[in-house]
Amino acid sequence: MYALPLLRRAGFLFRIAVYVNVNRIVARVCSMPVVAVIFLKARMNPLEAELDYPLADLLPEPGSVHQVAPGVLWLRMGLPFALNHINLWLLEDERETVDGLQRGWTVIDCGIASDATRTAWETIFAQHLRGLPVLRVLVTHCHPDHVGLADWLCARWHAPLWMTTGEYGFARMMSAALPGVDGTAMLPHFRQHGLVDPAMIEQLQGRKTYYPTLVPAVPHGYTRIQDGQQVQIGRRGWRVITGFGHSPEHAALYCAELGLLISGDMVLPRISTNVSVFAVEPEANPVQQYLDSLTKFAELPAATLVLPAHGKPFRGLHTRIRQLREHHAARLAEVLAACAAPQSAADIVPLMFRRELDAHQLTFALGEALAHLHQLWFDGALRRRLDRDGVFRFLAA
Repeated sequence: MYALPLLRRAGFLFRIAVYVNVNRIVARVCSMPVVAVIFLKARMNPLEAELDYPLADLLPEPGSVHQVAPGVLWLRMGLPFALNHINLWLLEDERETVDGLQRGWTVIDCGIASDATRTAWETIFAQHLRGLPVLRVLVTHCHPDHVGLADWLCARWHAPLWMTTGEYGFARMMSAALPGVDGTAMLPHFRQHGLVDPAMIEQLQGRKTYYPTLVPAVPHGYTRIQDGQQVQIGRRGWRVITGFGHSPEHAALYCAELGLLISGDMVLPRISTNVSVFAVEPEANPVQQYLDSLTKFAELPAATLVLPAHGKPFRGLHTRIRQLREHHAARLAEVLAACAAPQSAADIVPLMFRRELDAHQLTFALGEALAHLHQLWFDGALRRRLDRDGVFRFLAA
């Protein structure tokens, strides 16, 4: 009767050993801290030489495009963050109408709602669409740099919005600043995980309308996409691959005919995807969800050309997935070692992010620190307690 608990305990210890051993190996070649997608400036990954960048250092200027494959155009829009750009994509498309076949474009992701982004889009419309309309706006997920101008684009071209239900629902909730997902919902959540700095708390209190500023509206209707669905864009099929951990129901797109993966934020070449625990889902396990999701991408051909939302198009998908797994294993080992003494998420932040953080950056750093604590807690390597000061702390089991 004691065999199963003992086996489970042995499994926990085995995973701990893996975390520690991988940490010792990876630390020699990858000593940089976890980097959040949304805010940390991209830095050279020591393992980046293992990836292949077929377009070398080519970067489209705002308002310009570059063809990466037949019927697939790459464009970049600026962002007011340390991560200062997002890659967007235009795919040649067509649809049947009462007047016959209409040719046009599908837009993949939108950029934030800003005058600069609108101006860049207007340049694209005037110079690079060959006089053809936008027929569809497809958004990978609900974060502001991806969905920010969706409503504007859809209205501008009378085009439908395509998203997964999870991403569309969260975009609508956050754009409306509903209680629980508005900017101030994070305060009690982060206080419970050790944030006590009055100056930082005051800054966070001013972020109630942060998301609606970047995403002022979301279309009132949408077309649902879901995992495994074949979306016909022009004369090619694109398979939807959903991913979790970074956002509610992220949609990447894979075209077998072209050997292309539009990966959104799920697989990035130089920085690791942010995986955070936020107030609306306070006991989530996003690290595990993210690692599980990578398995779907590992099944794609090794020669796949990855079109990421940030960074440059690259080959080496399997290599990058291995790097990301090792990266998280190393961070987990660091967190586990630190929890020899009780640690809150706020205590873990300086361990994982060895630099000064502003309020915007701290929200993602705290969320990611908590996500790694939760992974170890769910695995049984850590136990969690609520102390008398109302703060959750984690300690090695």
